[in-house]
Amino acid sequence: MKKNTLHGILYGASGSLWWGTLGVLYFKSAAFAGPIELVIHRTVWTAFTLIITTSLFSKWNIFFSIAKKRKQLIYLLITGILIFCNWSTWIYAVVTNKLIDASFGYFIMPILSVFFGIIFLQETYNKQKILSVSLVIISIIYLLINFGSVPWTGLIVAFTWATYSLLRKKINVESDIGLLIESLFVTPIALIVFYFISLDGNYYFSLTDPKIAFWLFLAGPMTVVPLFLFLKGVELAGLGNSGMIFFITPTCQFLLGLFYYNEYFDFNKLIGFIIIWIAVAIYLHDLSREKIRN
Repeated sequence: MKKNTLHGILYGASGSLWWGTLGVLYFKSAAFAGPIELVIHRTVWTAFTLIITTSLFSKWNIFFSIAKKRKQLIYLLITGILIFCNWSTWIYAVVTNKLIDASFGYFIMPILSVFFGIIFLQETYNKQKILSVSLVIISIIYLLINFGSVPWTGLIVAFTWATYSLLRKKINVESDIGLLIESLFVTPIALIVFYFISLDGNYYFSLTDPKIAFWLFLAGPMTVVPLFLFLKGVELAGLGNSGMIFFITPTCQFLLGLFYYNEYFDFNKLIGFIIIWIAVAIYLHDLSREKIRN
């Protein structure tokens, strides 16, 4: 194995492990602030953190070149709303003990992205891709029939992220700069919401309590750091390897939800997950074959 590939796998695995464990533990520990305030802090401090990294890596020329392109800005406004919905749903899942449901979304998200690519971008497909997509659809239908077991938060997480990825494919924008613009678009919304909740004194962030203020500020770095690690992994190891490594994230979330937080997991969800895991295995096998051919 090439040295760069090995380093890329380590970077990608670190980012995925961060999302799947440290990210969960952090947002769980900050759950005292409630999902609404947590989403506000994640949005605002992600924008703030990315402003710093954009300055450190001297990328403002890229930022302003994108800001001049109306079409890209419209796409980034839409993807900004989608990522805001995705963050809101995932944080709600963490705070309300629905982490297993959220992990369902991250298991099916890459396969949904394949499906959207085939439908909307005319991307190539084979029997393995069609089979994995079909199993995802079967799993969702099965859970819908058993309505009480539907992992709604996971489905919203998956569909918002897959749609987000589809739209981001239509514009050639670096991930970190794109996220900066997206977060800047939704930051005014977050600040307006914060203003209204502050009217009733129903908030936790205060400069008079630096410990809590700092803890809530970490919502930004907790979002940006694993993103940079994973993107570095993609750069060094390639999309194929990174695509396989990504599944560390939902696996860790599922295990934490089931064994550490003792979340409810009924028989129908188990059947739905088994179908999804078979779909993921087929998807990963197809990815490995493509990697070998390339």
